[in-house]
Amino acid sequence: QVQLVESGGGLVQAGGSLRLSCAASGSIFSINAMGWDRQAPGKQRELVASITSGGRSNYADSVKGRFTISRDNAKNTVYLQMNSLKPEDTAVYYCTANLVSRAVWGQGTQVTVSS
Repeated sequence: QVQLVESGGGLVQAGGSLRLSCAASGSIFSINAMGWDRQAPGKQRELVASITSGGRSNYADSVKGRFTISRDNAKNTVYLQMNSLKPEDTAVYYCTANLVSRAVWGQGTQVTVSS
């Protein structure tokens, strides 16, 4: 019904930047909010950032001031600009879509930050 295609992950040195992209397709009219989660090995999956249909954004304390979530409605795409990356940011990043009745997520993209 709703599919999410992610791109932009990779390897970057500490202090560098990456921009993740997530393109949504399908029944996009049902999407209430979109965002990004991440999961590191042995860690719980956590919310990184989200943005509502009204444009309100929310961030985890660990990324405030460094990450910015945005969206392009014409392209049905959500972005996560990640600046001042730290090794602690290393994780698989998942695009998420909060629908009226359920949540969906993409397959994930690996972000690795070296020291």
